[in-house]
Amino acid sequence: MPHCVIEHSDNINGKILIEAVHKGALASELFEPTGSDIKVRATSFSQYKTGVVDLNFVHVTLKILSGRTVEQKTMLSNTVLDKLSCLSLTNCSISVEVQDIDRASYAKVIV
Repeated sequence: MPHCVIEHSDNINGKILIEAVHKGALASELFEPTGSDIKVRATSFSQYKTGVVDLNFVHVTLKILSGRTVEQKTMLSNTVLDKLSCLSLTNCSISVEVQDIDRASYAKVIV
């Protein structure tokens, strides 16, 4: 069910980021074994500031239904971070966060 939202510098290939994040979410074993429920999208930015040093960046927000333990969420973020770290990006800040989606208010339909 996760919605994986990638924000990144526009000089980084979004397709490779999408693949790495999908593989990381799948490797966590918190979702469907086929990965069919893992949704990943990416947006690139040409204008940004990363502190006092010019760095490229990748930031991933993993939005998941509430109810997971802190340990599960930590493992998920670390698993996705590991997959991104294997991409051999240079001069790049990579970060991952997990956000809970409230189960009671979440609605979905496939039309």
